[in-house]
Amino acid sequence: MLSVKLKWAVCLNRRWGAGALAIIAIALTCSAAAFAQSEEKVKAGVAAWRNSGFSDCHGAFANGEKERDESPAGADLRRTRLNADELKLAIRCGRPGTGMPAFEDGASGCPGGGGDLYPAPAKLSREEIDDVVAYLQARIVGKGKITKQECLLYYTDKPEWCDDYN
Repeated sequence: MLSVKLKWAVCLNRRWGAGALAIIAIALTCSAAAFAQSEEKVKAGVAAWRNSGFSDCHGAFANGEKERDESPAGADLRRTRLNADELKLAIRCGRPGTGMPAFEDGASGCPGGGGDLYPAPAKLSREEIDDVVAYLQARIVGKGKITKQECLLYYTDKPEWCDDYN
């Protein structure tokens, strides 16, 4: 892999000069920094997911297998077609008529008044909601089967619970 990158860099240097290499180096550095930042948001999103009661209704891995019998049944978010803005709105405002509560304290501008009869176990800041959405998009939505890596991300304190996943 390194030799391919090196050959590509030599080709660019010959064709467009060192300036092109500098621009590419800056772009790669920026994308690495953005990736690290997004990974931090994903980890913060996992923590918010774990600590805010989402798993009560949606399950630990957002597959709709709720953890508490008395909680409303949550949607399987692994199969959702909601985009980031729609996920954010659903978390902020809840989804009236579905049992999905509003997680933002005093959420304003919510269609249908927001929330539902079932109270949110915890209220989240907008940044925490953004973190949860980053987690859902990176690890849940459209990802299919639950993997051991995903299980270990969630159960950092109980890795033995992930032995059954591949």
